[in-house]
Amino acid sequence: MGCMASSNLPILQALFASLLLLTPKVFSFDCSRTKGSSLSSLEANLSWLSPNQEFAIGFQKLPNDNENHFLLAIWFHNIPETTIVWFAHTKPAPKGSTLNLTDEGTLVLYDPQGNSLWEPSTGGAKSMCASMNDSGNFMLLDGDKNPIWETFNETTDTILPGQTLNMGSNLTARYSRESYANGRFQLHLQPDGNLVLYTVTMPTGAARDAYWATGTMTGNSKLVFNENGNIYVTDGTRWVYNLTKNDAGSSQDFYHMARIDYDGVFRQYHCRKSKACGLKWSVVKRFPEDICSAILTEVGSGACGYNSICVEINEEPDCLCPENYSYLNESAKNQGCRPNFELPSCRLNGWESNLELVEFVEYTNTDWPLDDYDLQIGSGVDLQTCKQLCLNYCFCTVAIHNGNSCWKKKYPLSNGRRKPNVNRTALVKVPKVNVTQLYLVSLRQNNKDQSTTVLIVSILLGSSVFINIVMTSAILIAIYFSYHKKLLNISSVSSVASTNIRSYAYKELEQATGGFKQILGKGAFGTVYKGVLASYPKRFVAIKKLEKFEKEGEKEFKTEVSVIGQTHHKNLVRLLGYCDEGEHRLLVYEYMTNGSLASLLFGITRPDWNQRVQIAFGIARGLMYLHEECSTQIIHCDIKPQNILLDEFYTPRISDFGLAKLLVAEQTRVARTNIRGTVGYFAPEWFSRASITVKVDVYSFGVLLLEMICCKSSIAFGMGDQEQTLMDWVYACYCKKKLDELVENDEDARNDMKKLERLVMVAIWCIQEDASLRPSMKKVTQMLEGVVDVSVPPRPSIYCST
Repeated sequence: MGCMASSNLPILQALFASLLLLTPKVFSFDCSRTKGSSLSSLEANLSWLSPNQEFAIGFQKLPNDNENHFLLAIWFHNIPETTIVWFAHTKPAPKGSTLNLTDEGTLVLYDPQGNSLWEPSTGGAKSMCASMNDSGNFMLLDGDKNPIWETFNETTDTILPGQTLNMGSNLTARYSRESYANGRFQLHLQPDGNLVLYTVTMPTGAARDAYWATGTMTGNSKLVFNENGNIYVTDGTRWVYNLTKNDAGSSQDFYHMARIDYDGVFRQYHCRKSKACGLKWSVVKRFPEDICSAILTEVGSGACGYNSICVEINEEPDCLCPENYSYLNESAKNQGCRPNFELPSCRLNGWESNLELVEFVEYTNTDWPLDDYDLQIGSGVDLQTCKQLCLNYCFCTVAIHNGNSCWKKKYPLSNGRRKPNVNRTALVKVPKVNVTQLYLVSLRQNNKDQSTTVLIVSILLGSSVFINIVMTSAILIAIYFSYHKKLLNISSVSSVASTNIRSYAYKELEQATGGFKQILGKGAFGTVYKGVLASYPKRFVAIKKLEKFEKEGEKEFKTEVSVIGQTHHKNLVRLLGYCDEGEHRLLVYEYMTNGSLASLLFGITRPDWNQRVQIAFGIARGLMYLHEECSTQIIHCDIKPQNILLDEFYTPRISDFGLAKLLVAEQTRVARTNIRGTVGYFAPEWFSRASITVKVDVYSFGVLLLEMICCKSSIAFGMGDQEQTLMDWVYACYCKKKLDELVENDEDARNDMKKLERLVMVAIWCIQEDASLRPSMKKVTQMLEGVVDVSVPPRPSIYCST
């Protein structure tokens, strides 16, 4: 009987916990601080304590800060190692700042001059007093002693026992161990109930790539950290994901907390409440287990930043720089590394062009995956041959060798990791030591030359010769500006000038990108780099360097740029400028903070159904504008997820439109190679000699729409073990009335079967082999939005099995 009672105890505990979750919380709290109370950073030892004296709120001096700046924070009071669990989202407060609970019922952080630095948002409600409870939650209370604001609802990087994260809430990692600015990682409980770890795009803070998730898409999730030290995701009635080990320890014996650390790992910690044990924190559980391997994206800096190597040492990631490289920030080593030598330029006098000045540093069990630009395979490709292949190409930065394979890579290097099971050798190409020293000396010499120039000018200022020089210079400047004014007058009548887009010098764009270092993506038209223009220093731009264009002269290029510049629609990426200097052809676009649709669709987590639907509508409207509403009809010819970008609000923006004429010959050649899996989005017309019309875009949109419905890549699907293509499978599910299989366990989509069926039918109409059967994009848009009915589509026979 005793055994039966014991075995039923966990069930009873879970039932009791569920009842507590369903019971409305009606609490009132005792005031510990009344109006007029204050704290000063001049008295750093003073703080407001919780009743059990385990938590304190007050001022903490920032580490390694010589200017005496302080953080308004909450910390564990009894642990010698200062452990901050909450801090105000504001710039550090200078010495002499105060925290006041004013007579007007507001909590305000003032600087020494009496200016407000921070105050919590209470929606206009006034507090009667403040309270710190025994869980570490600091609250402002109204006249009935109920909270109107609390730190548990204004999250930073830490969650404590007794705290709950609701859907839409985030924990954001710090920039570094000693910096409390926002960092590169985020824990997000999504609106679909999935708990996800994301990398963050800096400096916007937008979530970018998921690298760990619970998969709890219940639509009604909460992350709960209970008083017993258990962390779990619940749907309100049961635990759907347990993040905690069973031996975490009871709350009576241990302090508990969980935090997303600056290195991107979400860790649960505990600390035994005993001075004999030293009151030190120990890790109970961590997510993911191996951060070095978890973050792997085609475009991204990995766990440790660009050009770095992530290594797990004693279950902690350590970020290393290759030899002859140094950290971008010594205090934040996961921000990446930079070379201590001049980047390869492929000039005749560049160090990389003189093979005697080049050497390789070998790293075993090391790889920078995904960002290679060339692969050589063969029985003769040994380690020495791999080095030679990298030597033969001036821009090659690193070669990765494995057996009979050699991958060549350029700057910047991403996703670097070293592990015993990585059976690869990295060959890092660097200049020999004396070359590096010469480079550093030349930098110092340049600075010296500038000082010499200043000295010469100073001497001339004291002589009559200088007057003659000034007069001559003034005449030359006047002639220069007169000549350029004529050029400006001529260019003002050109078609490009009329589009309000700017012409840039190649040097300007090279400086804007820091020498074309940070690659955002690569495509058929060329490579896209991230940059900041001197004329727009507060926003990023995307600079596309065209590589495969029809070289028919400057006039034709400007004509195409003029057409692009005249297109303005909320679902198109806007062109800001261009460069047509010599052999260089570049386009400057606005920067899209949330990357491509491909990274959203084919990541770890499935995007929200309604979000996918709205993105599909936006793409359709953008294509309709290109085909029917802009002054010159534009056929895109390359619609695919990689060419759909997402702005800060996840509004879809079509990119690369208007460039098809620069690449039609190349694209036609690729299409006719007839390799299954690479064809992907090409309409059947590309395989024949049929004319290319707007219907090729309709076909590509149909394939894209199927991918958005299923969250599956048609190319990956075709390369898999399946005998069917994605189009085969979708049409089979449609015919068998098994559309629920397309969306798997996506509850929102399953509960919206009428719209799901309409979208599938529209997609099937779009991928018809006969172009004349495909609807126009205007009709596609109307069908998607339910303005017109969608009739039963015929079989898209080119793809479907008999």
